Amino acid sequence: MDNTGFGLLSLVIFMPLMGGLFLMLVPKDFVKVHRYLALAVTILTFVASLQIYRAFSGNTYHFQLVESIPWITSLGITYKVGVDGISLWLVLLTTFIAVISVWFSFYVGERAKEFMVFCLILETALIGVFCALDLILFFIFFEATLFPMYLMIAIWGGKNRAYASVKFFLFTFLGSIFMLVAIVALYFITQEKLGEGTFDLIAMQELAAAGDLAAGTVQLWLFAAFAVAFAVKVPFFPLHTWLPDAHTEAPTAGSIFLAAIMLKMGIYGFLRFCLPLFPEASIQAAPLMMGLAVVGIIYGAVMAAMQPDWKRLIAYSSVSHLGFVMLGVFALNHNGLMGSVLQSVNHGISTGALFLMVGMIYERRHSRLFKDFGGLKRQMPMFSGLFLLIMLSSVALPSMNGFIGEFLCLIGGFEAGFNGTAGIPIWMPVVAGSGIVFAAVYLLWMFQKAFYGPVDKAEIRRLRDIKVWEQGLCWGLVLFVFWIGLYPTFYTSKMEASVNALRHQTIQPPDARPAWADMSVDVNGRGDVVEVTGRDPVDLGVWTQVRVLVPSEHHKQREDTEAVVARRSGEQP
Repeated sequence: MDNTGFGLLSLVIFMPLMGGLFLMLVPKDFVKVHRYLALAVTILTFVASLQIYRAFSGNTYHFQLVESIPWITSLGITYKVGVDGISLWLVLLTTFIAVISVWFSFYVGERAKEFMVFCLILETALIGVFCALDLILFFIFFEATLFPMYLMIAIWGGKNRAYASVKFFLFTFLGSIFMLVAIVALYFITQEKLGEGTFDLIAMQELAAAGDLAAGTVQLWLFAAFAVAFAVKVPFFPLHTWLPDAHTEAPTAGSIFLAAIMLKMGIYGFLRFCLPLFPEASIQAAPLMMGLAVVGIIYGAVMAAMQPDWKRLIAYSSVSHLGFVMLGVFALNHNGLMGSVLQSVNHGISTGALFLMVGMIYERRHSRLFKDFGGLKRQMPMFSGLFLLIMLSSVALPSMNGFIGEFLCLIGGFEAGFNGTAGIPIWMPVVAGSGIVFAAVYLLWMFQKAFYGPVDKAEIRRLRDIKVWEQGLCWGLVLFVFWIGLYPTFYTSKMEASVNALRHQTIQPPDARPAWADMSVDVNGRGDVVEVTGRDPVDLGVWTQVRVLVPSEHHKQREDTEAVVARRSGEQP
């Protein structure tokens, strides 16, 4: 691709980093300047990211707002970024959560300057992960998230911060080594196939769409290398053990970033790389991956119910909830994939809000043990009401965001089991469904333990309700809980074309898979892969359909069902 120069995406990616570099120049004694300047940078970044939404069309699966600049040409490395319907909402979630995290970090008193700088560097790295279209660039951003979080835990964490930070670093770094080896291997494969090596994701997927990237055992090993790196990040059972310690010891902003955004890097990695680049391996691995997802759902729920600590309970609940997301990913159908993307956003909002509110109570009580609480609803009625709403969203109560996401993941799992997709047995989604019941058990138990009962502790009697600005942070998150829960189409309409294309890229045979590089092909509203003409070079979502190339199996099943109903009623289908 020609040199496009820097544009809107680069502005959004690097604005926090530029703000962090400027913050380094401010003397450390100006604590208020550090706080308000960091907050202003995150707010400006969020506002700028809204322009990405305005410029984005949900009528195409192709990457939009693409920027490409030659970087290390001798190795085929480019600075290449872009967004599609899968990455769009993750970018917006990142910029929104960054505002929440930095604002609440006004409580940080010790070395506030460094803390704010790390928050801004972390935000840049996270946005870069969701926008990178070059595998080396992706790896750089992926690893850049590691160091700020490691330092936040190691410096501002709890009493076991050294152990938690080292464990976090070792797990995530060692997992990434496997991915780096696979990335280098892909470079040499493209060199053999194309005559010159490249790390361009779009070029690699074009080879995968034709069945020429890798095959057989080679593809399985490449899939496994990427999968290990992403499974650690999810975290996916049994590579989850670093998460409870990291969450327990991290400062509140670190826990929010970790739960709301960093865990989604793993889910995004499976969707962006594993499925489209290694489709046959993804199908072969689906029963194993779904089985591990089911184990993670039940294991995480049981472990959460046994925790005496607010943060550890929520950490294990993430293992369980993200098991539903992985269930949807490897259902390899429309409902499952849609649910996995939507539930990634939902989990970021709900679990991020839970860690935010636990941070609020910790700043007042300086304890996270349930035995030190009781009767909070009498002392802090506003906090109690808001916590109840957020907790119910994690329970997946209908009309709230968690319901529609987990419902789609489960529907996708049942559809895969019923159809026998990739040999997935029906008992897997059946067992996974019990995880929703377990979630209600441990979360309601937590609420009863902390918020009900007599106020028999002097420390609780001294507590006062949360401040107005803290209420504002919580209400901002509650708004999205109900917005997504009551009107999910606002969010799914932007991602549907990309999700449909991903499904075809994974389940269709070679030469029937849509390629990101082929602008003569797109996905229509029914999910069919179609030949198009008259595409607007500025607005890629404007095109005219010529003919259907690959019909959507998802909608065909729906038509068959309608035909059966019509025949039973004596009508002509």
